[in-house]
Amino acid sequence: MKKMLFLSLLMIAVTQIAVASEPLATATATLREIPKEHRLDGVVEAVNQSTVSSQTQGQIEEIFFDVDDFVEKGTLIIQLKDTQQRSSLAQADAELKAANARLQEAQDEFTRIKGVYEKSLVSQSAMDKASTALQQARAQRDSAQAGRNQAQEQLEYTLVRAPYSGIVTQRHVEVGEIASPGQRLISGISLDQLRVNVDVPQSLIPAIRSVGEARVQQPGNGYIKAEKLTIFPYAHSGSNTFKVRLDLPAGSKHMFPGMYVKTAFVVGRQSRLLIPAQAVVYRSEVTGVYVVAPSGKVALRHIRTGNKTANDEIIVLSGLDAGEQVALDPIQAGALLKTQNKEPDNG
Repeated sequence: MKKMLFLSLLMIAVTQIAVASEPLATATATLREIPKEHRLDGVVEAVNQSTVSSQTQGQIEEIFFDVDDFVEKGTLIIQLKDTQQRSSLAQADAELKAANARLQEAQDEFTRIKGVYEKSLVSQSAMDKASTALQQARAQRDSAQAGRNQAQEQLEYTLVRAPYSGIVTQRHVEVGEIASPGQRLISGISLDQLRVNVDVPQSLIPAIRSVGEARVQQPGNGYIKAEKLTIFPYAHSGSNTFKVRLDLPAGSKHMFPGMYVKTAFVVGRQSRLLIPAQAVVYRSEVTGVYVVAPSGKVALRHIRTGNKTANDEIIVLSGLDAGEQVALDPIQAGALLKTQNKEPDNG
């Protein structure tokens, strides 16, 4: 038992000596000018959020997706019964065929009359009559072609496809119901392109207009810069706030429509003392850093911190002066501090 205890103490001592012998990496507390930010809450929304409505009439034969299903762009999501549309298309095809036959007949007649007219064997009125008949036949053919195109389009409307890739949020109909033109069928959103809406006090609007920069806190992944700021040109009558919309980069992760997120608007510049975020130690309610003196002595010092910057640095409000060195590895610095505290006892 004593031998095991001795070995354990020996291993701890060797570990402390090894840690203490390694060079301690440090960083300098630097006074630097950084953007001055004002933080506000915002709400995430999807850029593409819509409800697909029926564009023709028909009984719903099949619904291929339900709520929370992911749908690729162009995928068939609902199919309507197309008996009426196919019948209309067949009728339109027959009318177009008849119109083409009448046009061919009028074209042949016009060619015959024109040849005779050039020999001065028929009157001008006969030539005009043949020309008018040809124009009417062409107009009838064009009308029949338009009717056929419309019938084809109505048939295609019986196959309802996704306008973009996204997630189904609500179904408004069931199989067997009769869908009418304009009736809501299914709703969905796309997570590929998101934006954040923020109500901004009117006092901040001039600075936000001038700078035009903002960040959005991505849950679990720091801040991301907004690609575009859109400031609505009127204030809300009740709160006197302006609505500002922040467009996020495509493919932003960990955010969903309806979520509350933190936003940071740049409203100017300010001089602040900065240290790397990795140097900060959090112990219960105490926030501190290991300060390394020029002699190499290490001391744990309590500091008061501000916000975290976009460069993974922490603003130091008090407890530290510009030019002081802080340890980048708090664990190594803590072990070195323990070793230094034992040195007088050993002497």
